[in-house]
Amino acid sequence: MSIEMQPSFPAITADAVLNALPHPVIMILADGKIADANVAAESFFEVSVPLLRRRFLRDLVPFGSPLLTLVDQVRATASAVNEYKVDLGTPRNPGDRLVDLHVAPMPEPLDAVVVMLQERTIADKMDRQLTHRGAARSVSAMAAMLAHEIKNPLSGIRGAAQLLEQSASDDDRTLTRLICDEADRIVKLVGRLEVFTDERPIEREPVNIHAVLEHVKRLAQSGFARNIRFVEEYDPSLPPVYANRDQLIQVFLNLVKNATESIGESDSGEIQLTTAFRPGVRLSLPGSKMRVSLPMEFCVRDNGPGVPEELLPHLFDPFVTTKPTGSGLGLALVAKIVGDHGGIVECESQPRRTNFRVLFPVYVGEDTADETEDAPVTAGKKSSNGASDQRSAAVSDLGDASLQPRQRTMKGGRRK
Repeated sequence: MSIEMQPSFPAITADAVLNALPHPVIMILADGKIADANVAAESFFEVSVPLLRRRFLRDLVPFGSPLLTLVDQVRATASAVNEYKVDLGTPRNPGDRLVDLHVAPMPEPLDAVVVMLQERTIADKMDRQLTHRGAARSVSAMAAMLAHEIKNPLSGIRGAAQLLEQSASDDDRTLTRLICDEADRIVKLVGRLEVFTDERPIEREPVNIHAVLEHVKRLAQSGFARNIRFVEEYDPSLPPVYANRDQLIQVFLNLVKNATESIGESDSGEIQLTTAFRPGVRLSLPGSKMRVSLPMEFCVRDNGPGVPEELLPHLFDPFVTTKPTGSGLGLALVAKIVGDHGGIVECESQPRRTNFRVLFPVYVGEDTADETEDAPVTAGKKSSNGASDQRSAAVSDLGDASLQPRQRTMKGGRRK
């Protein structure tokens, strides 16, 4: 009787399992000192494991953090506790760092607990994307109603005012002119809303994002941003974006114009345009079963005063604006266009550092997209610098417009 021997595998240690987790995990001793941590915790706290083992938990979290209370509660009750949307931002790690906390007791050593942090970034991106698309749909329905119910009566009102103007006195003619001007203003506003009602399929093609950003920069420097200094940091290995070029220009022109208006009349105004290839969340493209990642990152960053904190959650909603003469439709249109392309737009703002980040999927070619459902879009042999051959090949076909790696500054001069 023959006995089949199971193949031997290397012993899998607890450290290997913990380091494979994408979420930070730390073990806290009874005195509050950190006993151990995984690789994800190193990245989250930006401190190596040997240094973490010399620190106390209170040194890593904000003063009076709910995490400290949760650890004490777990020790007292000997039961696991969860807490959601806790901010662990510190002066060392500035900005909002919302996490979900999972704290549980350990059998030994005595009063030791284990803490797992789950960052809210991915979940919040999903929520924001759905919110932005829902807001755009609401505007679409409203715009369709306004076009029918308002534009037609306005044309009659304007026509009547023009007839009255012919026989009116000078004083009355001022009033009829006011009626015509206000009617024209309302028609223009409704016309801007009608952009949201366009549900036709987007005509797409492979687009060089760097050529788009260069075009937007030239438009801005010749007009509203002639006194702004531009800083460009481009990744030359980026593949093309599968998008509508005109709509991409509209997106980034709106973002650059918004940044310029935020900077105002400052003599030190600066706008940074950056592109990068980073791992992204996986989402389903509208109208397709294919799930793709969003590693294409395009940023418009300015050194203006920033966005008020209470406005950030509603920044991409229609009619939300801080400008006295603004309509509040520019960023709503940006969110709609980006969402229609299967991407995400988000904003992070602090004083003198407001960053609008646009995340896009990678273009893999129409034939490949049809055959690779739920397949990683960055598949391919990795080159020495970490970029896939597919990325390099895609960009090499674009010619000089893809730009060379650089950080260059440019000051827009006044037009003579």
